[in-house]
Amino acid sequence: MILASKSDHRPSELRVLGENGDGLAGEALDGQSSNDSHPAERILRILQRPIFLDGAITGQQELNGRHTFQNVVSNNPCMLEVFDLIAQIADLMSTVLIIGETGTGKEEVARAIHLSSNRRDGPFVAVNCGALNENLLESELFGHEKGSFTGAAGRRKGRFEVADGGTLLLDEIGDMPMAMQVRLLRVLQERRFERVGGTEPVAINVRVIAATHRDLEKLIAQGKFRDDLYYRLNVIRIDLPRLRDRPEDIRLLAAHFCQKFARFGYPPVELSPEAMDLLLHCPWPGNVRQLENAIERACAMALDGVIRPKNLPPELTRGSDVKHPFQIDLSHSLIDQIAELIAAFEKRYIQQALRQTRGHVGKCATICGVSRRTISAKIAHYELDKASLKRVEEQQ
Repeated sequence: MILASKSDHRPSELRVLGENGDGLAGEALDGQSSNDSHPAERILRILQRPIFLDGAITGQQELNGRHTFQNVVSNNPCMLEVFDLIAQIADLMSTVLIIGETGTGKEEVARAIHLSSNRRDGPFVAVNCGALNENLLESELFGHEKGSFTGAAGRRKGRFEVADGGTLLLDEIGDMPMAMQVRLLRVLQERRFERVGGTEPVAINVRVIAATHRDLEKLIAQGKFRDDLYYRLNVIRIDLPRLRDRPEDIRLLAAHFCQKFARFGYPPVELSPEAMDLLLHCPWPGNVRQLENAIERACAMALDGVIRPKNLPPELTRGSDVKHPFQIDLSHSLIDQIAELIAAFEKRYIQQALRQTRGHVGKCATICGVSRRTISAKIAHYELDKASLKRVEEQQ
């Protein structure tokens, strides 16, 4: 998900015509700034672009319409709301709590907050709170004095001191031992601490961001997480959607990773339509990280410059039938079967949109690109239960 430069996160004016890369990328001629070139010159540049006739999906085609914010790329409405929120809170000292499944990009969002803030020239330091035991984590966060324990040959700065003037990410905060939670709460309140084995207070100027894939409220109920620390961290909350809930980003991210893992001196590999179909139908339990690893492997295996299903990890291709995703019944006419397929696809699309918007009809209509009246009629026609979709989402 890392991009080399910052670009505007507002919706792009680029449009792509054609389903299989056999069209031209057209640019909207309205809404351009006064510094843009003459419309005729822009049209000439469009006509000079290459036309792709083999159906392969190239990185440039997919990334032409990207929406980016600092180091994060997405076209998903929920992620665009996250971009707006980051812009609003970037310069604040308030703590931020980022919630999301493993692999959804929590650290990248934390880094985007840092890079958007007035602390961007300071350090960005990340600590995995679940990777160390209590004693090691205490020394890692707060440092130690010489002789404070066996092996402490000299004074060592902790991550809070290293991050002074910048941002500290406490990743997997839900796995932090209870004793450390007490000390962390005190540091967040007083903005000072003592090193392990020391008595001299150390003042800090650090923006703290916490992240976790766990349900902290459940942990509080189980007595495994302090409620006062939770309230201290949960000043500004950012919930990251799962990759399976942002399917419009799969093409975009796959194209980006193809560029990222291109062989030195060679153009990025392309994705065959069959391989892309596999990516679009995968549930992605490992989210963006799993997709990134899959594309990295495929780029290494695609020696002819095109990623095909055989180049993808076995778990993505096992038991799949990309070429024939539906059954052909010759007892029905072609027109009838096409109508059935369209209806089945339309129902699944609306269901997915309702899940993503938690049953909100207006937002669902926006995603589907139709009026609220039309989407309400479709929901009634397919007998979709908005309330049950919302309940299912809340239970997950």
